[in-house]
Amino acid sequence: MTPVLWRRATPADAAALSALGGATFLASFAHDHPGEALLTHIAKAHGLDYYRDALADPEQIAIIGETALGAPVAYALLTPPNLPVALEPGDYELKRIYLLGPWQSGGHGTALMEQVYTAAQERGTKRLLLAVYTQNEKAQAFYARQGFEQIGRTTFMVGDAAFEDLVYARKM
Repeated sequence: MTPVLWRRATPADAAALSALGGATFLASFAHDHPGEALLTHIAKAHGLDYYRDALADPEQIAIIGETALGAPVAYALLTPPNLPVALEPGDYELKRIYLLGPWQSGGHGTALMEQVYTAAQERGTKRLLLAVYTQNEKAQAFYARQGFEQIGRTTFMVGDAAFEDLVYARKM
């Protein structure tokens, strides 16, 4: 498997994260999300402006994984929590974590999570939260192996279509 080089993303990475975010979201959810709503969601939630704003915000941390040639293949975005659960002091949210299909398995997901844990601990995080689609059993199994436990549920809207997500937490 091609090695992945991990680093903190900078504002110069906004275009790479936008392309990677759109590609991975489409690949992950095209099978059961309505097409037009999916594309509209990607344009907004993974648009260049979204990542420019995220990378300019000192409260958010983005980690990017690249091939030796600099092609983006994975990323994670950590943010202040915005989930409908009882929040605790020191909570932080793993808002996004995606790897392109060919880089899934082979330890890359675990390596990315290690980057996430390091970044979260550096900012004093006590509990890491995330939301995962109820139909994504592969991701749920991965998070369980990483020590996350379900603490709630939320609704994720893609256009007018509602999708149920599970909210997980892991003590740091």
